[in-house]
Amino acid sequence: MALYEHVFLARQDLSQSQVDALAASATDIIEKNDGKVTKTETWGLKSLAYKIDRNRKAHFVMLNIEGPGSVVEELERQTRINEDVIRYMTIRVEEHEDGPSVMMRKNDRDKKRSRSDRGDREERN
Repeated sequence: MALYEHVFLARQDLSQSQVDALAASATDIIEKNDGKVTKTETWGLKSLAYKIDRNRKAHFVMLNIEGPGSVVEELERQTRINEDVIRYMTIRVEEHEDGPSVMMRKNDRDKKRSRSDRGDREERN
């Protein structure tokens, strides 16, 4: 079985439950076509580098997929039709990362850094 990473950007005006529903529908498409989703990560609402279809922000979601190429073809076809998805990308990988992705580790690192910065300010006073 081939391994893929599929990332899609959903419109900024969607609620988190709607974004989760989009991820669930993508998972259903994959499983109906003899594929398997090994991991789903929601990276949250992030700012975009430039506006896409009048959206300055987007909800980012990543799926790790195992399956044949036909799974990816059908997933991309359905994603292209969906008006809530503004961009998507699927790449083939040699192996999936164990643990959280780089984006999730970056969020953890930023949270730790901001907390330590606040602690320094309090000590100075």
